[in-house]
Amino acid sequence: MGEFLIEASDLKKSYPTPPDGKLTVLRGLSFGIKPGQFVAIVGESGTGKSTLLHLLGALDRPTGGSVFFDGEDVFQKGDKELARLRNESIGFVFQFHHLLPEFSALENVAMPALIGGQTLNEARPRAEELLDILKLSPRMHQRPAQLSGGEQQRVAVARALMNRPKLVIADEPTGNLDMATAGRLHEELLHLSRSMSQTFVIATHNPALAEMADRVLSIQDGYIVELPKNKEG
Repeated sequence: MGEFLIEASDLKKSYPTPPDGKLTVLRGLSFGIKPGQFVAIVGESGTGKSTLLHLLGALDRPTGGSVFFDGEDVFQKGDKELARLRNESIGFVFQFHHLLPEFSALENVAMPALIGGQTLNEARPRAEELLDILKLSPRMHQRPAQLSGGEQQRVAVARALMNRPKLVIADEPTGNLDMATAGRLHEELLHLSRSMSQTFVIATHNPALAEMADRVLSIQDGYIVELPKNKEG
């Protein structure tokens, strides 16, 4: 397992349905993702993309199978250990930015470090660096309501990178943006992945974003299928 940053092995997830049935979403997924890869997860709505991301990010536990992160079996850990893993090693970006409205952009970006025990003064240089990379330095003292949708989502991306996570998981990160703004954010995500050797796993309906990825994994009937990439030029 040493070549993979994260690996799913026969991963299954079902949900109970009333009165005594169950809905099986993932039927046994097995795949690995290497450090530094930019991977897109695609599939129709309801096929389990978000469910898979929640399992890879240790936000939910599987019905069966395993997830290995850096060679360790994630779900052998207790809840406190999983919380520490998420804070220190995994960054999250969702379709809706989930910024805290009473805090500035800078404070929102710094939040994972504050949760991890740093003071704002200790966290400030890293937060300012990320806001600068994402061209948000002039907006760092603005609250979310004073930012555009694209700016809010870039703050969310910076927040995900705050603790230098080994893995960034993004669930439809441009799904709430117009086409032009989404295109710019796609380019920024890819640049961040390349410049920081950062591993990204992104669920998306957007074919332009999927086309940028190193690999495209499709969820079909509860299983994973790797789609061929066009190699032009």
